[in-house]
Amino acid sequence: MTETIPYEVTGKEGEIEFRKYPALVLATVESFGDDSGFNLLFAYISGKNTAKDSLQMTAPVITSAKIPMTAPVVSNASTMSFVMSPGKTSDEIPEPLDGKVRIVPVPEREIAVITFKGKTHDEEVKDVEAQLLKGLRDAGIEPAGEVFLMRYNQPWIPGFLRHNEVGVEIKR
Repeated sequence: MTETIPYEVTGKEGEIEFRKYPALVLATVESFGDDSGFNLLFAYISGKNTAKDSLQMTAPVITSAKIPMTAPVVSNASTMSFVMSPGKTSDEIPEPLDGKVRIVPVPEREIAVITFKGKTHDEEVKDVEAQLLKGLRDAGIEPAGEVFLMRYNQPWIPGFLRHNEVGVEIKR
């Protein structure tokens, strides 16, 4: 069973749930829409790091047009990130041996999310993103970053059983 990052529910507005997440550390790579990002991150947590340690996989896997939940980075690629074990600081995470993998600390923050089931086809994800942003606008809440996708299941899980979320950092 994959550990899921902890959060505290801070409110609800229709189908949008507001959550407070603790400070986290992400292992992040640029990904060009193929499996290369996942493969690089999996190699990192499987021991391709300075400590040669296997690191625990934590859900969700986060994909974004920019580095998720942090200041924007200009790039034509999207990013894929694995969340490191909660409670660890970036100093406690071994350095990657592959320069394409970056360790990114993310401060405590509040996130608005909508949960959905199924595969994460671009069209469906864009529809859920639009729902989230419209719901926030209607509630008078401003997003404070880029929208990102969180996937919680292994690739072999059938689509109808998959748990996914679209989220964005907010300030309220």
